[in-house]
Amino acid sequence: MKKTSTRLADGRELIYYDLRDDSVRDATDRRPLDRTVTTSEIRRDPLLGDSVAIASHRQGRTYHPPADKCPLCPSEGERLSEIPDSSYDVVVFENRFPSLAGDSGRCEVVCFTSDHNASFADLTEEQARLVLDAWTDRTSELSHLPSVAQVFCFENRGAEIGVTLGHPHGQIYAYPFTTPRTALMLRSAATHKEMTGGENLFDAVLERELAGERLVLEGEHWAAFVPYAAHWPYEVHLYPKRRVPDLLGLDEDARTEFPKVYLELLRRFDRIFGESEPPTPYIAAWHQAPFGSLEEFDGVVREDFALHLELFTIRRTSGKLKFLAGSESGMNVFINDVPPERAAERLREVASS
Repeated sequence: MKKTSTRLADGRELIYYDLRDDSVRDATDRRPLDRTVTTSEIRRDPLLGDSVAIASHRQGRTYHPPADKCPLCPSEGERLSEIPDSSYDVVVFENRFPSLAGDSGRCEVVCFTSDHNASFADLTEEQARLVLDAWTDRTSELSHLPSVAQVFCFENRGAEIGVTLGHPHGQIYAYPFTTPRTALMLRSAATHKEMTGGENLFDAVLERELAGERLVLEGEHWAAFVPYAAHWPYEVHLYPKRRVPDLLGLDEDARTEFPKVYLELLRRFDRIFGESEPPTPYIAAWHQAPFGSLEEFDGVVREDFALHLELFTIRRTSGKLKFLAGSESGMNVFINDVPPERAAERLREVASS
């Protein structure tokens, strides 16, 4: 992998990740852009104890542009985009309309491929490995920023999810605090550790699922399963079999196997509802241990947390979506219409030949 860092016309950082070591990235951003101005502010909810990002400048972000004006495609002739070069393998750049900025963190966009009509599932294993390397590199770099406590790599896919740019891409949020979901996991891990005399909760979950009926696929170094209490109609958790706290902890064997396992999982997701259905909308979310202090979590250390990816869709059956209505949105109590065991069975049924 070759890494080349440059700056866009408004001062934002852009980084090329190339498969070839002899790639030259010297194109300049020819757009007449003013410096980016953001209004991001973090406000803490005194009742719930969580944080909300107030970012009114995002109202003006690019919204469903036509394909010939996609800002994530390479620049070509007089059609200038966020990527100055005429080609790329993987690109990461600072979001022009970030939810988090400055002392409130940082937001980045990850373009998986220059092919506008592709998806992550269409990547080769070599390309998927390059994305993994980019995620890992960005996790490392962002973790050293003084305002960053946790790094979150994720992908939203599909208009039903709320995606406003059709080009295959993901995002990275670098939060200035430990997120509520992670805090809940850490508290559960702390309670389990105390109650069992030191057993790791993540290890116990993985061991149970490896032996159960909700296992979807398994490699030498990775395992994917539908969790016992899945929140979403089709939800899969992907774990490395050797517990590590973040992407930086993966060894070479796990990195080498990841593309094959993950691409197979994504391709199965696209076959859940039949070949005649549109591509399955999904969210793919990496959960990594915070880089800040864990003193508030009663004896849990970073190494107790288990890196894992959660992949889920809001489509519950053909032509129907799962909406977060009263119970889910009002009380955070999910109601799942698809039994996790049946979801796992379906994901095994659609395995590629």
